[in-house]
Amino acid sequence: MRSITTFDLQYAHRFYGFQGEAQYLHGHTGTLTIEVEDTVEEGVNMVYPCNEIQKVAWSLLKNFDHALVLREDDPLLPAILDVYEKQGIKNGHPQNKMKGEAFKTELATAYPNARLVVTKETMTVEGMIKIVYDLLKDKLNIAKITFTSGVNAASAEFTTKNNIDRCPLCGVALNADGVCPKCGYRKK
Repeated sequence: MRSITTFDLQYAHRFYGFQGEAQYLHGHTGTLTIEVEDTVEEGVNMVYPCNEIQKVAWSLLKNFDHALVLREDDPLLPAILDVYEKQGIKNGHPQNKMKGEAFKTELATAYPNARLVVTKETMTVEGMIKIVYDLLKDKLNIAKITFTSGVNAASAEFTTKNNIDRCPLCGVALNADGVCPKCGYRKK
């Protein structure tokens, strides 16, 4: 069975090196759907609490919300960083409250203080799915990710292989010590 949750992301990007309208800097509202699969945890009668999926995923995904996403070889990147430096916002601003956990993977690097994500490949809907799966595959049993942005949409299904110990009282993943971070339950 699956628990399903969605996220709305506002972001700007461009398709560097492409022909047509997408080569210009533009913005989107994207909807990301994550489906987590596992057995139903009897004590809570659910696979995984959707609000907990949101917490786990949002800590990283909020880096994409109200952010600029550029490919690492895009010539706009140094120009943007130069402008941010001159404005004094490259390393953050007190009003920048939407910062997620910084991350660096083979596919993308998040610079939360600058509201910037730098990607290896062009940020398409397919590219976003690859990045999200790479970020969350060890944290959640992801069975499917769908990303819709404007008229563009893609989805990918994955084989769930994690054996995540979950709390029988609230359904969330136990930490490395077998303790529930939400309610304090200890695995015996």
